[in-house]
Amino acid sequence: MVELKRHLGLFHTTMYGVGLILGAGIYALIGDAAGEAGNSVWISFVLAAVSAIFTGLSYAELSSMYPKAAAEYSFVKNAFGNNFVAFLVGWLTLFVAVISAAAIALGFGGYLTQLFQIPIVLAAILIITILTFVNYFGIKESSSMNIIFTIIEAVGLGIVIWVGLSITGIEIDYFDAPHGFSGIFSAFTLVFFAYIGFENIANIAEEIKNPRKVLPRAIILAISITAIVYMLVSISAVRVLDWQELGISVAPLADVIKKSLGQEWGFGILIIALFATTNTVLIMLVSGSRILYGISLDKALPGIFSAIHQKRKTPWIAVILIGALSASFVFIGDIGTVANISVFAIIMVFVLVNFALIWLRYKQPDMERQFRSPVNVKKFPVLAALGIITPILGIIQFEPFVVMMGLGVVASGALFYYIYNKVRDDSK
Repeated sequence: MVELKRHLGLFHTTMYGVGLILGAGIYALIGDAAGEAGNSVWISFVLAAVSAIFTGLSYAELSSMYPKAAAEYSFVKNAFGNNFVAFLVGWLTLFVAVISAAAIALGFGGYLTQLFQIPIVLAAILIITILTFVNYFGIKESSSMNIIFTIIEAVGLGIVIWVGLSITGIEIDYFDAPHGFSGIFSAFTLVFFAYIGFENIANIAEEIKNPRKVLPRAIILAISITAIVYMLVSISAVRVLDWQELGISVAPLADVIKKSLGQEWGFGILIIALFATTNTVLIMLVSGSRILYGISLDKALPGIFSAIHQKRKTPWIAVILIGALSASFVFIGDIGTVANISVFAIIMVFVLVNFALIWLRYKQPDMERQFRSPVNVKKFPVLAALGIITPILGIIQFEPFVVMMGLGVVASGALFYYIYNKVRDDSK
């Protein structure tokens, strides 16, 4: 059997992780987050980073035990030996990609309205449709191209940081929270969306040299580097625009640059933001279609979704379905609401992964672990428990509609699993 080549060291794995995390989320959501947390929005980014690290450490330990691709599925399957729970993790991961594409497409629409008088929802539908066709015709994924995309996105954020921190003669109260801790925590759940991606580092475990040592370090470094960038961007943004202006802006970082450097520079950031959001939507659509293809190939979903186009060599039915599903979430209209539904789904995945670690500490206590999540009470991993508690506390802040939609995604997965398996068993 042919195996994947192990060629990635700590630097490349870390940069790959930074590229996964450092996407369009902050371009799209910094305005809504500032509207909730005020000048204290940087605290929300710190809280989200800490929560991500709790779960990241669980991924790191589990990856040192099971350094295989299809990470979440592998972790849960080995912990609980339950096909339903493993399927549910795959189902939720699929919908994270679908809903994230919708949220970032709305962010794209917000920036595009600065160039053309077009409704945001219509712009979002158009970009999803165009990129679904791109996905259908096939794309060549390249780690070099991923690095180029990351650099362009980082340059835009670097300009914002430079502009904000170079301003002198002003005093900002960075602990000013107009809505109190409730606002900070509400923004925390929103900006958690901007950290989604670190969990996918574990999916390339089979291509990493010495994954048991490199992978844990890369996960922690990637989250930490991204957190520092996000903190600096949020501090810089409120130095240029007050939080009220950021809160109502549909193109927040472009408006920051316009105010400080003028229309021409603002146009430059606008183009970078459009590029960043387009790239992220494409990544999510590709990821979602490949997840659907993989689950179908594993016979957990109907085989039609693993059909490969004879000429294009792409999973064309999966591609079309993912594009249609993503477009349907766009009609919710509000980027914050759509992003929070995606966060709800990924939180459910993280809860199951953290439970898997806790369970395996007792089920497989003697299994080799070249990395162990720190802070333990005997066998019990305290940080894994915090990785369950902190995001669930965030769910409490969600609007009832978000919770209802999130639970609907979970329930639809459970219902589909039951019906599909019953039909399949009856046909045998």
